[in-house]
Amino acid sequence: MPEQDFLDKTLTEWLDSCTRNRKISRNTIAIGLVILDRLRIQSPLDKSDIVSSGGEIAGSRAGLYKLLVKYGLPEGFLKEVTTRQAHQDGQRLLDSLKYGRVFDRLSKKDRDRKLRGAINRLQEKAHAWLSRQHLKIACDRQNSPATWIHAILEEAKGRSGGKVEQHLIGAKLEQRHPNIPIPNHPGHAADVPTSRSGDFRVGDACYHVTANPSLSLLKKVATNLGGGLFPVILVPSSKVSKAKHLAEEQGIDARIEVFAIEDFLAQNIIEMSEGQQQSFVETMRSIIEKYNRRLEEVETDMSLKIELQ
Repeated sequence: MPEQDFLDKTLTEWLDSCTRNRKISRNTIAIGLVILDRLRIQSPLDKSDIVSSGGEIAGSRAGLYKLLVKYGLPEGFLKEVTTRQAHQDGQRLLDSLKYGRVFDRLSKKDRDRKLRGAINRLQEKAHAWLSRQHLKIACDRQNSPATWIHAILEEAKGRSGGKVEQHLIGAKLEQRHPNIPIPNHPGHAADVPTSRSGDFRVGDACYHVTANPSLSLLKKVATNLGGGLFPVILVPSSKVSKAKHLAEEQGIDARIEVFAIEDFLAQNIIEMSEGQQQSFVETMRSIIEKYNRRLEEVETDMSLKIELQ
């Protein structure tokens, strides 16, 4: 099979294998760009040249923004590749291309031309990702605030990685406590544990926001109890039972609170609207304005901004 046909076929099969929930992540797109660019510079590669002992692809963290700019992509497309799945995707691409040995019969000029064509395909994927529309939510005044929040979470499924949930709660806390600094941290894919006690802390309350509660989260919650904090777990309504079950397994269910994000936000929208003598929609719009600003401050995926219609 001609090398270009082989490369096209290999890249197509790789992209298909990396497509999950009918989407391909920007982490995987970036990994592909790193690998193909590296093969333009040097081919073949030894595994030790590009894959660390921990399984990470070299060049996917420090300096990634320079590579993105090189290929006409904004620095904000991705700061660094952090997901384990993307690094595994990269290793499969390297294996399929035999670390560049499939190009052994080609001149450097021909190899570069063919790899540049493959890079163009990934650039197209990246631009398609960048052109994604914002989350558009119909804010029907006949529906309850909980229904509006539920619609946002449903629309964000498969795209959020927990970011929408986290920044919604941050915006709500900022609205509710204007005189208290509410921290704003970037979201973490798959709710990666951090050294922070929780996502937000107001007084003794420590808020843990997650799209999918896990055992590691509940262990952190248990640690916070030992530190004198009062943990509050906030999850989508469909995950409340799971969170409570995990709390029971840890023997801490009577010492913490578990709330549905929809109910938690709706109750506060109602209370704040009454206190400020404004409609629920006005309060909702104010929270979403803060949400969008907080998102802009720390995230790179602006398609997660919310438009109320």
